Order: sequence, then structure tokens, then C-alpha cells
Amino acid sequence: MSDLDFACTGVRADPYAAGPTLVFRLRVTAAGDEPVHALALRCQIRIEPARRRYGDAEAAGLHDLFGDRSRWGRSMQPLQFAQAALMVPGFTGRTEVDLPVPCTYDTDIAASRYFAALEDGHAPLTLLFSGTAFRGPGGFSVQPVPWDREAPCLLPARVWREMFDQHFPGCGWIRLPHDTMAALTAFRSRHALPSWQQTLEALLAAAERDPSPEGAAATVAAGAGTTAEATA
Repeated sequence: MSDLDFACTGVRADPYAAGPTLVFRLRVTAAGDEPVHALALRCQIRIEPARRRYGDAEAAGLHDLFGDRSRWGRSMQPLQFAQAALMVPGFTGRTEVDLPVPCTYDTDIAASRYFAALEDGHAPLTLLFSGTAFRGPGGFSVQPVPWDREAPCLLPARVWREMFDQHFPGCGWIRLPHDTMAALTAFRSRHALPSWQQTLEALLAAAERDPSPEGAAATVAAGAGTTAEATA
């Protein structure tokens, strides 16, 4: 069994990544003088929401995840955030490496909704490690990374916001099924609206005139139907 210890010394947003990416700085320590020729590392990252306090606005943002505060003792369970793999180059004693973790802005994902609800402070995380170490003087032996290896990490809420501001400044993101997107596209085309923002603003204005859910749905359906007839 490989005698390795792990620590997370910091986390930052990668400003040069193609998409939103967090970079966790890991410190890996190997006991003794025996060299580690390589380390095939796997990391599971878990959110530990019960390890911090929340303001009233944050609690409101977390309601769809955990319910009322009175239920948090039962409902506030750890959330899966991400899984990542990394090949650590050879070292003796101690080394530090960066673990990049691509992130999604999809607010249907529980982890994204959790981070979005935080106004300040830190998100408490736990990094759980596994993998294979190649060690030994001269030749090498193959040793598993013990399954009990883990490291706490505090992700600043501002880092999460900065990461998405780098790629989507001042914007949000909504995932929609194809049929809904087609209806919205038809509505936009029918009314010659130049942007999606103006399309949604027009729908919101229609909803103000008829606040029932059926009214907004009928507005979109009418736009889709008219466009379908025009192109038939």
C-alpha cells in the first residue's frame, strides 16, 4: 500500500482555459526516500454544505436543494461536484501539481445551483483520492493509492463568480429542450426580434398582460404555429 498524503493549498480560476475551469493546487507527500516514478491519480470532489453558515438570502437560494432550514439537519447532505484524473510526474519526498476541473454553468445541476446561491465566504469541499503509484529504487512496483486519502478545500465564492465572468460576462445560461427552443426561435422570427434578450423580454411583457402559465405558453405556441404556416 502506497504511503501518500494529499493537501489542497489553493484553488483559482484558469483565465486561459477554453471553458470555465477551476484549478486546484495539490501537494503530494510520499514518506521516506523511495522515489515515485509516476502517479496516476483520480480525484472525486464533493461539496460539504453542512460545514458552513448561510444568510437569509443564501437560504432562499438553497431552498430548492435542501428545503426549509428546519429540514436541513436531514436534507443537507454532501453533493457530488466533479471527478478528475491527473498523471503526476515522478518525484521524491514532495511535489505540487495543478488539477484542472472543467465546470458547467448548467443551473439544472445541483452543484451549480449551490455555488450560485452563495453570496460570499467559501464553499466547503472534500477531495477524495484514489489511483496507482509506480514506486521503487531501480525498477518499480505498482501500489494502489489508499481509498481513505482525502483533503479539505475551501473554494471562495468570488472565485466561482470570477470564473464565469471571464467566459460569460454579465450573463446566465438556461438549458432548454429542442421543441421549446424551436418554439422560441419561431416566436423570435415572427416578431423580427434581433436578440434572445429581446425575445424573452417580449414574452415577459406578454406574461404581465396575462400572468397565467397558459397565457405565456399560448404566446409561444402562436408564434411557432404562425411561422410553421408561413414556411409550409
